[in-house]
Amino acid sequence: MNGTLLHPRLALARPAHHPLADTVRKAGWRPVPYSFTSLKLTGAAPPVLLSRVKALLILSPSGAKVAGATLPSGMTCLVQGAGTADALGREDLDIRLPSEARAEALWELLQGRFPEGGDFVLVRGERSREYLEVAARGSAWRIHPWVTHCEAAREPFPPMPEVEGVLALSPTQAEILAPLARDLQRFAWGEATAEAFARAGAPVQAQCEPKPSLLWAMLAQSLASQANPKEESPC
Repeated sequence: MNGTLLHPRLALARPAHHPLADTVRKAGWRPVPYSFTSLKLTGAAPPVLLSRVKALLILSPSGAKVAGATLPSGMTCLVQGAGTADALGREDLDIRLPSEARAEALWELLQGRFPEGGDFVLVRGERSREYLEVAARGSAWRIHPWVTHCEAAREPFPPMPEVEGVLALSPTQAEILAPLARDLQRFAWGEATAEAFARAGAPVQAQCEPKPSLLWAMLAQSLASQANPKEESPC
C-alpha cells in the first residue's frame, strides 16, 4: 500500500453508519461497507426447556433475533451489549447488561446475579469463541449452548471493493477474505480471527481484542507506522 495515501480504504462487513465504521473513520481510515456473508439459521431447538433455566445468555444481535420470539414473558436475559438487547425486540423481558460488551464481563455479571449457580442457556453462533463454556466448566454455573445460527459466504458472492485493507470480524470472514486480500493489509478482530487468517496462509499485519477502543488504537498505529516506516510496527 502507498504509505503516502491519506485515509486509506478499509473493507468491513458493517454499514457506513455502524459504530465500528465510525471507529474506523476516527482512526484515520475510510470504511467501505462490504457485506459478503449472511447468517443461516440452524433450526436447532433449545438444549433444555427454557422454563427450567434461571436465565438466558445472549452474545450477539443475530442470536437475539433468532431467540427473541421463543422466550417466555418475564425471562431474565443477560445480553452482551445494548445492540443485542435492542435486537430482542421485547419489552416484557428482564434484560441485564454487563459493564462492558465482552464475554468476560458477561461471565462476571452471571456470577454476581446468580451467586448460587444453576442452569443457563447460552445463545450463540456456530463459531463463537466458547469463552463462557470454558470459564464455567466444572463450576456451579452449568452452561447449555444453543447454537442458533452460522455465518456463510453470500451467494452470489459480491466482488471485493477497491480498498487498501480489510478487517475480518470473525474466523469465517477471515477464511473467506484470506485468498482475496493477499496484497492488502489484513486486520483481525479477535485472536481466533487472526488464527483463521494464519491457517489460510495470509497472516495479519495486526490484531486486537474485540473492543472498539482497541480497534481504534490498532488502526491508528498502523497508519502512523506507514507514515513513519522506520518506526517498529506495533504488531
